[in-house]
Amino acid sequence: QVLLVESGGGLVQAGGSLRLSCAVSGTILSVDVMAWYRRAPGKQRELVAHIISGGSTYYLESVKGRFTISRDNAKNTVYLQMNSLKPEDTGVYYCNLRSSVYTERNYWGQGTQVTVSS
Repeated sequence: QVLLVESGGGLVQAGGSLRLSCAVSGTILSVDVMAWYRRAPGKQRELVAHIISGGSTYYLESVKGRFTISRDNAKNTVYLQMNSLKPEDTGVYYCNLRSSVYTERNYWGQGTQVTVSS
């Protein structure tokens, strides 16, 4: 069983920064994709960024150049550094671990609230 625990959310003014952390208990496999999603008020959940074991990353177009996803394998932790935050970045951010091979291997954290004031 894998457990994901997010932290680091909060209230910040536009232009500010936050760093989200996702601590993973259990083993992260080489075929696992670690991702951050968000759900803004009244909107569907969307993929913000993901990182694979080789280090390749993907970013939502609207966060490119502002957000950085990284992982610390020694600490079994994934981070999302968010800079130059905008009010439209407001939402609940969720950490996700899913396997690119084993479809039943798909886990979510409880979410952490990010609120950006204008």
